[in-house]
Amino acid sequence: MSSRKVYFPNLHGLRFIAAFLVIIHHTEQIKGMSGIDNYFLDSSFISEIGHHGVNLFFVLSGFLITYLLLVEEKEFKLINIKNFYVRRILRIWPLYFLIVIFSFFILPKIFIFDLYGSSKLDIFSDFYKKIALYLIFLPNLAMSMSFFVPYASHLWSIGTEEQFYLIWPILFRFFKNSKLLVMCLIVFLYSTIKILLGSQIVSEIPYIKIIENFWQTFSIDSMAIGGIYALIYFYKMQIRNYFLNIYLFYLVLFFTLVLIILGCNLGNFHNQFFSILYGLIILNLSLNEFSKINLENKIFIFLGNISYGLYMYHPIGIKIGLLLGVFLGLKTNFFFYPAILGITVLISTISYKYFESYFLGFKNKFSNIKSGSSGF
Repeated sequence: MSSRKVYFPNLHGLRFIAAFLVIIHHTEQIKGMSGIDNYFLDSSFISEIGHHGVNLFFVLSGFLITYLLLVEEKEFKLINIKNFYVRRILRIWPLYFLIVIFSFFILPKIFIFDLYGSSKLDIFSDFYKKIALYLIFLPNLAMSMSFFVPYASHLWSIGTEEQFYLIWPILFRFFKNSKLLVMCLIVFLYSTIKILLGSQIVSEIPYIKIIENFWQTFSIDSMAIGGIYALIYFYKMQIRNYFLNIYLFYLVLFFTLVLIILGCNLGNFHNQFFSILYGLIILNLSLNEFSKINLENKIFIFLGNISYGLYMYHPIGIKIGLLLGVFLGLKTNFFFYPAILGITVLISTISYKYFESYFLGFKNKFSNIKSGSSGF
């Protein structure tokens, strides 16, 4: 099968940065669960930074998936939806189900992996409901129902991604000539429904809190914003010339970093606002030739390729790193963070080389357009 290769520089590094933001957030959270001094409740920066990492992942996914679908549509006149689903299955499902197996059946039996001594209780209460939701890729609904599953609760975002993958190519097929309008409409409707669900108007609806929580995790608006940037670039829209501006890029980057460091939360439009900023950063990092920021080196490329594993394994890496620090009497962040990152990278590397790569090897059979990154 002939194929064209699409590659955006610097996005490997950006994927690693997104994963690392989540690792920081969960490190402080799990430190608190383990009775270790932490900043989770005392710092708005720490409490918000994990959400920024996940939201950045969503915008990246929306941008890359949309662009790849646009190229396939242009080159072959039609998007092969079946092949799209097979590629996503090969990339996502093996590691996803491995983590589910570990979290439900293995780690609860190992006492050192208890989080504040309650892992078994959390797993076995409502066990069949929890595992059913995870098996049908609704971990975000499980989280919305307060079904906490140690070492698997972060899979809620993978459920969101899978729901996006299910919908996106179908939208391309049925709205071939109105993609930009549809994506803008998605952002508008998502925001409107989010505000409505949080209002008194619907407060008497049964299970409204679960519905509201689920809708907040179903971040198709962030992925649609990423898709809008892909459309703007692909179709060479006039506004692209304004977005690809080095002064605007540095201003947006500085402004975004300040807001993140200050731990600002912008309420109902928090994700949408930051998604717009992330989209501009993605566009300029990967396409602006005047940018002096270079994340395109062997280390970042490697870390970007294993970023899915970093995200999936990091709670396990955090717990092992914390246990090691406590055992050695080195209960300091100068030990914890290098140890946690090193352990997580090691586990992710082994997984990528000896487990994930086996399935990724089949992707080319179902790819007309290659992303230029084996990690995606």
